[in-house]
Amino acid sequence: MSLLSIRNLHASIGEREILKGVNLEVNYGEVHAIMGPNGNGKSTLAGVVAGNPKYTVTQGEVIYKGKNILEMPVDQRACEGLFLGFQYPVEIPGVSITNFMRTAVNEQRKYHGLDPLSGAEFLRLMDEKKKVVEMTTNLANRSVNEGFSGGEKKKNEIFQMAMLNPTLSILDETDSGLDIDALRIVAGGVTQLRSKENATIVITHYQRLLDFIVPDFVHVLYEGRIVKTGPKELALELEERGYEWIKEEIGA
Repeated sequence: MSLLSIRNLHASIGEREILKGVNLEVNYGEVHAIMGPNGNGKSTLAGVVAGNPKYTVTQGEVIYKGKNILEMPVDQRACEGLFLGFQYPVEIPGVSITNFMRTAVNEQRKYHGLDPLSGAEFLRLMDEKKKVVEMTTNLANRSVNEGFSGGEKKKNEIFQMAMLNPTLSILDETDSGLDIDALRIVAGGVTQLRSKENATIVITHYQRLLDFIVPDFVHVLYEGRIVKTGPKELALELEERGYEWIKEEIGA
């Protein structure tokens, strides 16, 4: 059984159809990269899987761990091990990262019938996971993303991913706005967290991210459908040739 199976997925915002029949299979242990021109449905796909209510699914199904997650509320999807890293992480003034993560971790544990972590246990877990993205104690004590640089926000996203230990992570343009040092740290964190018990979908415009996070498969999402799938070398070809040849190949 695959971890994630997306079958003939159609989704809209209002009257505008954005996804027009997406099919995708993701197995445990795999990293998939989704590339494509702006405005063709990459972020919409991430939002639909994660449960963003602004999208309306009009056809198809999304099966995750054998369950139809389109019937699940957002919080249940998260507790089932689904994580979305945002392209533009939101700020939460007045809420420290430490308190935010303690609440999130213990809610997840409650969902699975586990006791909450004690203060000492939680702080030990935080200290361990901060190393994944070289996060300083000062950063962890600040309000969530408030006044953070682009690199700090993305480090915080991957830190949250490390703390929650998701089964499926969807990273929506996590390389957006990062300098090379921040990119190395963020991508290194993602790579450290990879295992045979989880999978990652990376949405990106740029091949440079895939130098650090090496995908098993690269997919091209064009006009609401995945029109081409290939190995990691496909990303290099897209970097060199752009997307015009894809349009010609599919007769668009």
